Amino acid sequence: MSDIEKRSVPEVSVEQGPRGILRIYKNPLTQVVLLGVVCFLSPGMFDALNGLGAGGWVDPKTSANGNAALYATFAVGAFFSGFGLSICNKLGPRLTLLIGTTGYSLYMGSYLATYMHHDAGWFIIFAGAILGLCAALLWTAQGSLMLAYPTESNKGMYISVFWSILHVGASVGASVILGQNFHNTTNAVGKETYIGFLILTLIAILIPMFMADPKTMYRADGSKVTAARHPSWKAEIMGLWIALRTDPSILMLFPMFFASNWFYTWQFNDYNGVLFNIRTRALNSFVYWTVQIPGCVAIGLLLDSRHLRRRVRAFLGWGVLLAVVFIVHIWGYLYQKDYKRPVPEEARIDIHDHGYSGKAWLFAFCGLLDATWQTYTYWMMGAMSNDPAKLAIFTGFYKSIQSVGAAVIWRADALEIPYMNIFISTWVLLVVGLIFALPMLHFRIKDHTELADEAIARMDEDGHVHDLATTPRVITFRVAAIPASPLTPVDVWVYSNGIPYTTVTSDVYVHALSVPAPLSFIISTSPSSSIP
Repeated sequence: MSDIEKRSVPEVSVEQGPRGILRIYKNPLTQVVLLGVVCFLSPGMFDALNGLGAGGWVDPKTSANGNAALYATFAVGAFFSGFGLSICNKLGPRLTLLIGTTGYSLYMGSYLATYMHHDAGWFIIFAGAILGLCAALLWTAQGSLMLAYPTESNKGMYISVFWSILHVGASVGASVILGQNFHNTTNAVGKETYIGFLILTLIAILIPMFMADPKTMYRADGSKVTAARHPSWKAEIMGLWIALRTDPSILMLFPMFFASNWFYTWQFNDYNGVLFNIRTRALNSFVYWTVQIPGCVAIGLLLDSRHLRRRVRAFLGWGVLLAVVFIVHIWGYLYQKDYKRPVPEEARIDIHDHGYSGKAWLFAFCGLLDATWQTYTYWMMGAMSNDPAKLAIFTGFYKSIQSVGAAVIWRADALEIPYMNIFISTWVLLVVGLIFALPMLHFRIKDHTELADEAIARMDEDGHVHDLATTPRVITFRVAAIPASPLTPVDVWVYSNGIPYTTVTSDVYVHALSVPAPLSFIISTSPSSSIP
């Protein structure tokens, strides 16, 4: 089985796969785990703190404005870090991840500073704006790597592994908050919480430097991970237009992208943040993030099921998501209709109060909605291409549009829009996003990714766009199921339309061969004149 790589190589290239401990280290799944650990200690801690509502201490309006600033700059940063200014491509994924994690440390520091100096609320808004730019770098690099490492058959598993580790981070962070505040019946966390989170986010800055270079890695099927392109600024700017022109179906996912962080405002600030005291909010946050771990695994197993065709899995995942959206919001409406701004402090619910369990279960289902929505959205993008350059553009679109939606709704919350209005807007946007995605599933998701789906276009380093049919590509194939040392040389016959194209004697695990783009090829280890 051949694997198409998206780069122009004028001559035959032969590459040796890693062995021993190095092979384990450079295993794509190992690198996805390391990627998950980076996010465990940075976005995971952010999620744990944000899940409390109002950052666990400050006034909800300051927290909402901080989040609005964060997502406004995130929207711009995601747009340009993915492809517009090629920051991710120019710096490389490891340095991009390192820079991205620093913003989370600054953000945690802003809450600590505000706790110690109550008139420093402006620092949270400033740190939120800086974090938006840093997070854009981190998530653009993360999305490209997470979707480029797996093969077509295990993308759901890789996505679910990453999101599970991220949610373990949020769950651990929430458990730390719960442990520190279990006997606290007030509505604020202590300064120790912010100090602990600051230390954890500082540790995250170091981890990207221990990750492998994607250009040196091989997928589980033996194919080499495609190296990211490093084109000129002009080529990167043109990449946006070319991606939309050659794959306009991505536009059908924009409403789904827009809604993907919209629901956090109601869930965190307008439900958990206003109805419960601090220890109950901490417990709710712990449950919210913990339930996402099996949620990610379950939806990942469904999306990777070998017993179902990929198109069938796509529609089943859509149906599951629609069901969860309606369960959460019909249930949530039963509670939302009974309270409005402002909720009195004395009305806050404690763990031991009557009626708490039902509200806690609703928040757990909110976590399940988040897990399935994010995992399914990434899986859909991964089903559209295997090319890291194209996936970087898709994830840039995703995080940018997602952040625009989040900035709008967090600012609306800061302006004290009625809770019910925010709740209804959340419900409507989620349903609209799924409806718009349905035609894309029907026309665009196929059982296997094809060559035409792989390429943005054949664009050289100076931004010149070439006809797909005239540009060489590289086919990569395995010559043995398991690498041996030394591997006995194998003669490989390459056929095109039944005619022998070339013969290669290979003594390595993986072999790459540059071929004309318009031809289709069959790889065989025995000569035959009957191969079609």
